[in-house]
Amino acid sequence: MKHWIRKAAVSTALVATVMLTGPASAQGDGIYVPNLSYRTGPFASTGTPLMNGQRDYITMLNERDGGLNGTKLVYDECETGYNTEKGVECYEKTKANAVVTQPWSTGITLQVLPKSNVDNIPILAPGYGFSAMADGKVFQWAYNPPSSYWDGAYMILQDISGGDLTTLNGKKIAFLHLDHPFGKEPLPLLEKLSAEHGFELVPIPVGLTEMQNQSAQWLQIRRERPDNVIMWGWGAMNAGAMTEAAKTKYPMDQFYGVWWSGHDGDLKLIGEQGKGYRSISWSVPNSESSLMQDIKKHVIDAGKSQINQGEGEFDSVFYQRGVMISLMLVEGIRAAQEEFDTQNPDAEQVRWGLENITLDEARLAELGAEGMLVPFSTSCADHTGHGGGWILEWDGSKFVKASDLLKADRDVIRPLEEEKAKEYAEANAPWPVNEECSM
Repeated sequence: MKHWIRKAAVSTALVATVMLTGPASAQGDGIYVPNLSYRTGPFASTGTPLMNGQRDYITMLNERDGGLNGTKLVYDECETGYNTEKGVECYEKTKANAVVTQPWSTGITLQVLPKSNVDNIPILAPGYGFSAMADGKVFQWAYNPPSSYWDGAYMILQDISGGDLTTLNGKKIAFLHLDHPFGKEPLPLLEKLSAEHGFELVPIPVGLTEMQNQSAQWLQIRRERPDNVIMWGWGAMNAGAMTEAAKTKYPMDQFYGVWWSGHDGDLKLIGEQGKGYRSISWSVPNSESSLMQDIKKHVIDAGKSQINQGEGEFDSVFYQRGVMISLMLVEGIRAAQEEFDTQNPDAEQVRWGLENITLDEARLAELGAEGMLVPFSTSCADHTGHGGGWILEWDGSKFVKASDLLKADRDVIRPLEEEKAKEYAEANAPWPVNEECSM
């Protein structure tokens, strides 16, 4: 690997290049990193802090360091409203000079996925998308670090079972999920584990028009009397579920959510009544970290952020998770710069960088983000990294870390990844597979 780069001189005179009004496909200067955002629509409450966090990390690097190793990062948002059709339109509008695409919605990701082999633009979908994208041999242009949905579902069951899934035998687990590709994504793994470990899985879908009124779903939960409820919710669905759970007095210590169902704002709606609710997470907020303090100094206090300071957004799980997402992306770009001896890597070079990310504890500490992100690394064959996650628990006013690092059993999940990746490739034949990819 070539190590030509020297640390760029710090320059606070350079203004961050952040475009928010439309695609910048003609942008010539800098590294163009578009984001298919959703600040509007039924998922805006969760999308907004995530986009703010992503945007502010890029702005901080531009302000503090003059960009990445002397090259500005051009952050651009194209609004999708989480609508799949609009998402595909945004992808087409922004792909010309992009070194990456960030689809956000699992539905948009699935639509863009077949285009990746043709357009040669890497897809970065941290903690979302099709779990089988972990298989880098089949999905050469798609990345979903640091943990997949199947990892998340397994880790939740680990916590419920005290680390021994055989103890789930005879139990009943309700799976409250958005009736959308995102919500259905964990079902293949949950159904497999249900059959293997003898617990009853009760899928309870929530339609897009039912998110804010889930009385029928929670009536079913009351009838079924499950030992636990696992929620795969997003946006307005989460708030609706929290309100109904509190209303029906469902035991919060038996209620779990995926990382997208661990939004501070949703729990603040019920406050103390939500105490004990648990969410798996691959990130943990730490406002006192040197990284977050640099963002506060160079972006927040300088008036260059869109953050809502009055509502504690800076300290929130989702805002700081957005920061971690941009941090992962930038580390991939940095790896590409170093390997290919260029300050302006192209999309194919960034693809290489994304499969050569090493974010171990030492590197996270170097970046000022120690303990904020699960340590992980990607490779040619592994595009997820499977770093694991922690349980965050609502204490009545905020989320607190409530477990040691959990990790899914790769011996259980890897065969399912390979099976579903193979099915996908066969269904979309001819699909290129990198047989030389072995590590």
